[in-house]
Amino acid sequence: MTTPPDAIALVGPTASGKTAAALALAEALQAQGGAEIISVDSALVYRGMDIGTAKPSPEELAAVPHHLIDTLDPLHSYSAAEFAKDAKRLMSEIRARGRVPLLVGGTMLYLKALLEGLNDMPAADPQVRAQIQARAEQLGWPALHAELAQVDPVTAARLAPGDSQRIGRALEIWTSTGQPLSAFHSQAKSKGPQLNIPVFSLEPQDRAWLHERIAQRFDAMMAQGFVDEVRALRARGDLHPDLPSMRCVGYRQAWQGLDEGWPEAEIRERGIIATRQLAKRQITWLRSMPGRQVVQADRDDALARVIRAASACWP
Repeated sequence: MTTPPDAIALVGPTASGKTAAALALAEALQAQGGAEIISVDSALVYRGMDIGTAKPSPEELAAVPHHLIDTLDPLHSYSAAEFAKDAKRLMSEIRARGRVPLLVGGTMLYLKALLEGLNDMPAADPQVRAQIQARAEQLGWPALHAELAQVDPVTAARLAPGDSQRIGRALEIWTSTGQPLSAFHSQAKSKGPQLNIPVFSLEPQDRAWLHERIAQRFDAMMAQGFVDEVRALRARGDLHPDLPSMRCVGYRQAWQGLDEGWPEAEIRERGIIATRQLAKRQITWLRSMPGRQVVQADRDDALARVIRAASACWP
């Protein structure tokens, strides 16, 4: 009998239909004992961030067991290394229950950490970090992003010009070690864990299709009260815009808009633009994974194709 894989991964850019595909796949796997979903999403871990993360509905969460959703307060951070540790534990537990672990989401660094491992990078250097922060205040983060592109084009290609935390960390590693962050990732890949996890990627052929879905979803979030959700988070008094939770796409723009008095139409416009940029970076990540199996997300039969291909992996 063929040995089943450790898990099945279903990934793709934001708004590509991962949630619907995962639920349909879980239903199709009932004959194999059922499935449980492990979220591969750096925003869904946070409690109280429901609308802006497009968190699965209570009905969807009840239909299939979900993990790594609503596990942290937004005041805290959650690393790729922590995700990899938690995911490996959950995969083992789910398989012990006779079910199929489904890794579902779009935080590619999390998936990379699980599949390839993480090398020991240098600890944060407060002095170097302060120097980089001072230069950012003088020149702006887009200028530092351009500098990063000169010394570490691989890392720069997957970061937004305003992603201050990750740009700063990458420049800090380069300054401290003379090695690009991407080199540490490559070293980790060479000695990473040997997991058998087939990766199915929902990727649209027509980028306009994805842009339309992003706009529709953002409009739905606005109608559901997304700005009020951010107001409530701000009103807590212990959160600030530099936290990883508040840097999530959409939340960052809404927080800034509330700070600066933008009309909701501007929050919407900037949120949609930022989400499109996120999707572009996610697709760049995916294209660096040659072993993935691509399913064209904008085909009418995309769900059927995912179910057929993924179900064949589990005897």
